[in-house]
Amino acid sequence: MSDFTKKLNANAKNTEKFLKYFFSKHQSNSNLIKPMKYGLFSGGKRLRSSIIVNTGKIFNLDYKKLIIIGAAVECIHSYSLMHDDLPTMDNDDFRRGKLSTHKKFNESTAILAGNSLLTLAYEILSSKKLKLNDKIKSDLIQSLSVCVGHSGLAGGQYFDLAFENKKISKKKIINMQIKKTGELFGFCCESIAIIKKHNYKRRNLLKKIGLNIGLLFQIVDDLIDYKGDSKIVGKLTKKDFIMGKATLVNLIGYNKTLSFAKNLKNKINHDVKKYGRKSDDLSKSVDFILKRKF
Repeated sequence: MSDFTKKLNANAKNTEKFLKYFFSKHQSNSNLIKPMKYGLFSGGKRLRSSIIVNTGKIFNLDYKKLIIIGAAVECIHSYSLMHDDLPTMDNDDFRRGKLSTHKKFNESTAILAGNSLLTLAYEILSSKKLKLNDKIKSDLIQSLSVCVGHSGLAGGQYFDLAFENKKISKKKIINMQIKKTGELFGFCCESIAIIKKHNYKRRNLLKKIGLNIGLLFQIVDDLIDYKGDSKIVGKLTKKDFIMGKATLVNLIGYNKTLSFAKNLKNKINHDVKKYGRKSDDLSKSVDFILKRKF
């Protein structure tokens, strides 16, 4: 196991440790706790949390604070996957080798549990456990809201569905994927600039890196769907073609998309390395995304 993989696993473990602690403070009669945990603790790599940690490392930020912000982001990510799997969306019965939340429970429960994870993210960011001043917390919540809402993740998911079985330009596909997947990664990097109270220009530089990381992640997802092994991926592959999804793979082919992804990775690493030696782990995260198989 490489040193980077050990760090990735440690960040995932610490993110889940905090989330389990936070859930322990919610011992109520809510019937949604169980499906919320089911969707949240599903064996993911918590890569978004690591992007936050590795970006924060560049600026010497407190690790515990970064893990808490990462926990909030992972709640958002899990909510989006739970809804994405629904029959009215991408209709996936499996996620990471397990039944999707709506298959394990039912559709209405998956919707409500997903909504609850969305709001839990904001509860985490506004909690006393995150030891930042109220202005920074407010800015974090405002930025995350924009990234997740109609002009970000939700808007991107809308276009993902609306573009099915239509001839869509390369530019529109990229813009859709930046919204659908890139915006949350954008927040991961921008959140560090918010904590450091950077001006708009410096905030935007970090956010742009995150947006491109997210775009790379989505493109690799599409490559994996095209050639990946369902047993390794943990869900049915080749669905993008069957459903007529607007992806670069379906538009320009596998090889050209792979080349596009490699060039994008090089661009991201060029921008990341401008921050010096402390950016090594962030750069390794980008390399990891391109090489992943699931």
